[in-house]
Amino acid sequence: MVSAHSSMSRDRRRAELREFLRSRRARVSPEDVGMPAGGRRRTPGLRREEVAVLAGVGVSWYTWLEQGRDIKVSEEVLDAIARALLLDSVERAHLYLLAGLNPPQARAAASAPASPEVQRLLDAWSPRPGYVRDRHWNFTAINDAARVVFGYGETDHNCLVSFFTNARYRVVHRHWAETASDVAAGFRADAARYPDDPEFDRIAADLAEVSPEFAELWARHDVAEHTSAVKAVDHPEAGTLTFDATLLPLPEHPGHHLILHNPRPGTGTQERLEKLMRARSLVVSHPG
Repeated sequence: MVSAHSSMSRDRRRAELREFLRSRRARVSPEDVGMPAGGRRRTPGLRREEVAVLAGVGVSWYTWLEQGRDIKVSEEVLDAIARALLLDSVERAHLYLLAGLNPPQARAAASAPASPEVQRLLDAWSPRPGYVRDRHWNFTAINDAARVVFGYGETDHNCLVSFFTNARYRVVHRHWAETASDVAAGFRADAARYPDDPEFDRIAADLAEVSPEFAELWARHDVAEHTSAVKAVDHPEAGTLTFDATLLPLPEHPGHHLILHNPRPGTGTQERLEKLMRARSLVVSHPG
């Protein structure tokens, strides 16, 4: 039985779909899509029958879609309509949502350098640790605080590999053994998003050769999704530092994430961190 709330949600979505398609259609002229103007028009933009021809669908079917009727749509048809209406990637995803389908996943770049804006954010985030990783968990940018706090060196190029092979990181990470299974499970979950990308298998196979712990965890086929975590390290100079780690997607580089670490309140981490970084002459303290 359909609830009143779900019925209202569906009706609102159909109304939004109707208005969205009408507004996009009005925005496109026949000349924009290589069609003759066909004389004077009462309203701007394409006619419904012109959109139907461009998308390769029936005029009646497109009319029903634009009217918000309860009809079935496919990804192929929505893509055809998106092309006919010259929708960009954001508008195409919006069309999918209004039609009741999950938007197609944006194609992720294997690796891309951090933009100047993101690099400035990382630099300004110091004395708090931060870095950017690509879809394969390779570091593409990292600030000095992350190197000092977590022990990352010049040979650390991949977040997953460093977790299992960097002896310095393993020593300072207070809950390494408890966290290891979640880390492996998170990498497997990310790999599943890109089934045609062999790089995930290569990284996992190479790491399994040198890390028995990872090989055992990888064989479990566990998966996990993480957008935040608490990370604690026992730093040899600063003592225990506890952070709230937040993972933020970078829309301009699909598959890339910005990971920021914020001192956990009530742990004294902020004060010890600032003292540590001042001793290294790397940062200026942030207020608050």
